[in-house]
Amino acid sequence: MDLYDELPEPPRGPGEKASESSPSESTPTHVNAAGKRRAETIDTGSCDGRHREKKVCKGLISLKAHVAERRGEREELQDAHTICDLSQDCQPMPADISRLSYYAVFDGHGGTRASRFAAHNLHQNLVKKLPKGEGSSVEKAMKRCILDAFKQTDEEFLKQAASQKPAWKDGTTAICVLVADNILYIANLGDSRALLCRINEETHKPTVLSLSREHNPTQYEERMRIQRAGGNVRDGRVLGLLEVSRSIGDGQFKRCGVISTPDVKRCPLTHSDRFILLACDGLFKVFSPEEATNFILNIVQEEGSQEDDLDTRYESACHRLASEAVRRGSADNVTVLLVQIQL
Repeated sequence: MDLYDELPEPPRGPGEKASESSPSESTPTHVNAAGKRRAETIDTGSCDGRHREKKVCKGLISLKAHVAERRGEREELQDAHTICDLSQDCQPMPADISRLSYYAVFDGHGGTRASRFAAHNLHQNLVKKLPKGEGSSVEKAMKRCILDAFKQTDEEFLKQAASQKPAWKDGTTAICVLVADNILYIANLGDSRALLCRINEETHKPTVLSLSREHNPTQYEERMRIQRAGGNVRDGRVLGLLEVSRSIGDGQFKRCGVISTPDVKRCPLTHSDRFILLACDGLFKVFSPEEATNFILNIVQEEGSQEDDLDTRYESACHRLASEAVRRGSADNVTVLLVQIQL
């Protein structure tokens, strides 16, 4: 199975030009594994002054992230998320890259430990494996770096989980987007999703581009792997218990064919794109990808909000989307990470 599917870049319109992003201050790292009722915002579209000495930051599409979390009807919030600029951590930067930013949502089950562990460690393991310095190429090495980082994170958590008395049984899905300049690298495990809103330049209508593929034990390839490993699928779950067929953690299911190998996709950003949405299945139980996209666009474009700046409208859309999922009856935790593409 091909784990490195490329999502094609649409043709540019006849008058479309690449825009310049103005340099700004460097972005701090933000990792959140605790429940927060408000939407948070962080700008990851900048290039640090040191990088400007050897790199040209022209043409970078500016990004700003907003996040909102809801506990829903669960006793605790088991989700976690990460938003950070990896440019400072990945030094010296590869010669052909000016920006590395990272966004991820982790939907924990069986507790909070796996999701929090992944939120704090997956991107750090990724940085360790990325090529650095002159002559290195992120493009060529990216797939292997991502696969190795997931494998290492899973192994480290399972080792820590097995050393406990009693052993931890936590697990987590993962949906991660690494942005290298204007290229998205998307990796996912389980049933959390990522999508991209792209506007058709001729019709001005939105197109929803799926950036991930769900891993469900009822899917043929997933079920066959589980059965070959000696497991079984009952009531749509591994051994009748686990809803996903790939995850970080879940040590008791690893012998039954549950793996930590993500699907990896590559997608170029364009100036026709408006936002990237990452969310756990708590959102998509009550929203289709198209409904979620239109919900966000309606808030961003509604007439009564025009006096607000665009950042405020996107932040409001993120917050209101998470709240609406709960209102619609999603009993699960809901985490919405909205990456605004600033033109």
